[in-house]
This record gives sequence, C-alpha cells and structure tokens, in this order.
Amino acid sequence: MRTEAVDRVDLIFTLFDADDSGQLEAGDFELMASRVAAVATDSTAAARAAILSAFRRYWATLAAELDVDGDGKVSLDEFRACVLSPERFEDTIDEFARALAVLGDPDGDGLIERPVFTALMTAIGFGRANIDALFDAFGPNDDDQITVSVWVAGIKDYYSPDASGIAGDHLVPGAK
Repeated sequence: MRTEAVDRVDLIFTLFDADDSGQLEAGDFELMASRVAAVATDSTAAARAAILSAFRRYWATLAAELDVDGDGKVSLDEFRACVLSPERFEDTIDEFARALAVLGDPDGDGLIERPVFTALMTAIGFGRANIDALFDAFGPNDDDQITVSVWVAGIKDYYSPDASGIAGDHLVPGAK
C-alpha cells in the first residue's frame, strides 16, 4: 500500500468524522450527506436521495466489515483496512462516485461546471486551494467543465491502494 493512498484515506476519515470523536459513526455519514445534498440546489430530488443512499451504504459497508464488537463505531485503523481493500469496498465506492457525480451534473449534459464541483467538494470539507488544484488536474475544457466520467474515475482512483501521482493527491494538504 502506497503512502499516498494512506494519506488520502486519513484525510477522508478526518472529514467524515463530523463530530471530531476520533471514530466514525452512522451520524457522521448522515450529517455529511445532508451537507452535500444541501448545496446541490439544482439537482433533482432523486439525485439528492441517491447521495443520501450512497452515504448510508458507505457507513453500512464499514459497519458490516469492521464493527466486530457492535458498538457502532469505526476507528481510523479499521477504516484504512476496509477502504483500501478494493475487494471489500469497490461496489460501495462505485455507488458513491456515481451519486456524487450526478449531483455535479444537474442538467444531465455529462459535464460538471467548476462552481458546482467546488460547492460539493467544499460541503464534504476539502480546502478551496485543494479543490481548485484537483479540478485543474482533471483537465477542464475551455468552458471550465470536466466530464462526469473523469470525476467518477478520479473518485475511484482516490481509493486505490496502489495509486500514486493521481489527480486526487491534490486534495491532501501539502501533497504535490
């Protein structure tokens, strides 16, 4: 497992730990989903429901795979073990990536505009400079848009334990 992958996952853990308890719980994912859906004002109700479902599945997968004592909490070490094991988490990440990208493309044209991308990524908790660096790394067109497929692939790459030098590394403060 590459250091870059661990850094990316550690950042996600910190962002998802909405109550700063040092552990992930179901409530953290509900709060994150509500924050993301709230900024997707031009998206359909179905798209906002899909992201809520994706966040709930994310938590359900973590809990099912890792919460062996049934206390409803997942530590950072447990999170790393699951999220960086593609065979355990691939379908969950796929659902999450697609749901987030659909929110980013409310008009359904297959393109995501920078302001929408920025709003969604800010709601997740990423820093503005990192968001801009990521968007630029995705190679926007002359109208400052990226394709849905590029963002979906970028999200999946973010969770790849063997990936380095990927666009998603721009999200980690101090990386690149």
